[in-house]
Amino acid sequence: MIQQVLVICTGNICRSPLAAALLAREMPHLRVLSAGLDALVGQPADPLAIQVGAAHGLDLSGHRARNTGAVNCHQSQLLLVMTRGQKTETEQRYPLTRGKVYLLRHQSRAEVADPYRKPLHVFEAAYADIERGVQAWCHTLRQLR
Repeated sequence: MIQQVLVICTGNICRSPLAAALLAREMPHLRVLSAGLDALVGQPADPLAIQVGAAHGLDLSGHRARNTGAVNCHQSQLLLVMTRGQKTETEQRYPLTRGKVYLLRHQSRAEVADPYRKPLHVFEAAYADIERGVQAWCHTLRQLR
């Protein structure tokens, strides 16, 4: 049974905080964490991520970036990443995660592009991709309950 999900991106200030907040809202019975493979440790979410999140009812104001870490990886039953490269890197760094690391947009085999240092419309596009991925995973996770 899946009790904890770890959502991973690169810096942990744009994509994974948005995805984790949305997944946590949709699946309140799960513990949902976010982290970055190369996190900007201690930094708040990007201001545009905060803005886009707020427009969709998500509060990222308390978010602080953190590294992925072996403990979070091993304690999570499901790890969701934004890109194929992040999947490969996660499995290389933490070999025991093999078999439980998936693309957020696994069902469509699509990646979520990094909006970091890009304009608002790129963050909005990333959020739309994140929302599609989260909704698909919610459907899957509900079937597993």
